Amino acid sequence: MITRIGGWLKSSHEIVNICSLINLIKFMRYLGIDWGKKRIGLAMADSETKMAIPFRVVKNADEVIETVKEEQIEKIIIGLPLTLSGQNGETAKEAVKFADELKKKTAVTIEVIDERLSSREADALMKKNIGQERDAVSAMLILQNYLDQNQNE
Repeated sequence: MITRIGGWLKSSHEIVNICSLINLIKFMRYLGIDWGKKRIGLAMADSETKMAIPFRVVKNADEVIETVKEEQIEKIIIGLPLTLSGQNGETAKEAVKFADELKKKTAVTIEVIDERLSSREADALMKKNIGQERDAVSAMLILQNYLDQNQNE
């Protein structure tokens, strides 16, 4: 069978091969995390758009793992809440423990990055009434910062 596509005549076999190639194209999916004792903000992005968007807020590591599986996440970026002087405070140590817990429960690559002031930036965005939860917005800022700094990934 011959089909006309955009002025070109293609056989069914060629069309199937093109569709198979398109299905093979897969973009890396990222999950950004703003860890907190009470809430964990999540944001998502992919390697094609490199645009982070707020996703949801969850309460524990199990819900994060569930999200990783459901959304086929390949890389997790966790914000490390360093002090303003760049030191590891108690909260940063707990965030590292959380990252270690995730590493034990998933085979996904996990990176921890500095997230100083992401909550303040999220508060500033919230004043502009973007309609998202603060923790998810913080996660978006963490993930977008990572994507901006790693353009070649």
